[in-house]
Amino acid sequence: MTAEPQARQARLEEVADGVLAYIQPDGGWCLNNAGLVLDSGEAALIDTAATESRTRLLRAAALGANGGRAPRTLVNTHFHGDHTFGNYLFPEAVVVGHERTRAEMHETGLHLTGLWPDVCWGDLELALPQLTFHRSLTLHVGGLRAELLHLGTAHTSNDVVVWLPEREVLFTGDVVMAGVTPFCPMGSVAGSLDVLDRLRALGARTVVPGHGPVCGPEVLDFTEGYLRWLQRLAKEGVAAGVAPLEAARSTDLGPYAELLDSERLVPNLHRAYAEERGAEPGAPMDIGPLFAEMIEFHGGLPACHA
Repeated sequence: MTAEPQARQARLEEVADGVLAYIQPDGGWCLNNAGLVLDSGEAALIDTAATESRTRLLRAAALGANGGRAPRTLVNTHFHGDHTFGNYLFPEAVVVGHERTRAEMHETGLHLTGLWPDVCWGDLELALPQLTFHRSLTLHVGGLRAELLHLGTAHTSNDVVVWLPEREVLFTGDVVMAGVTPFCPMGSVAGSLDVLDRLRALGARTVVPGHGPVCGPEVLDFTEGYLRWLQRLAKEGVAAGVAPLEAARSTDLGPYAELLDSERLVPNLHRAYAEERGAEPGAPMDIGPLFAEMIEFHGGLPACHA
């Protein structure tokens, strides 16, 4: 299978000794980041990619960085297919994830592929986490320690971040994105803010977001600003009796206008409205109609270059 030219722009970027980020430009829909942790000949992979062709490129890069040896551990930061669909192409690895990641993957299957039927997804096979945990798990990669932490409901109900204290590097999964609009209709706006506070307390110097370029801890503050802005819009919209779609249409994006995938404002507002009305973080929402409203707002199906 031949990868698209854009897929070949993906790159491994060393962010600390033995720690590499796999960046897939431009970070939009389904163009997620992954990570590789190396020490003493051992390797652990953080997330995979959405399509067969993209994951084969990731596999080649991972093996090339570790003398041809495949990772023995693969951590999924949450259940979404752009981070998990490639699991099956790393058969040597034990797949690790939050307990709800396994459950959500089993429930949703390959549903994501139906949202963008024109994407060449490849011959995907679902490979669920084989080792699950509830709150935290310590992974040792050679002599390097990686703390796998579930800090609460944020992007989803089952987000896991990977914290490397000796390297001061934090892999956030999609709790944090850089240059890309946050997305929390399957999780929580308020919960995301709580999790951001806990991430800030870790003291990371380098942040590898779920999408977008590697950055510093300032991305946590920017993400917080967007989420608090959402809460203000929701408070005003609920008080005025204005539906989320109409609120989105009349909103000036201001400092967030340059973020990729700005149409996510619509489903994000639905979650913020629900919480303004008293919904608990992670309370189930019917994502199908929210996605349809987002398409209506955008004027068509958002582009996905997976």
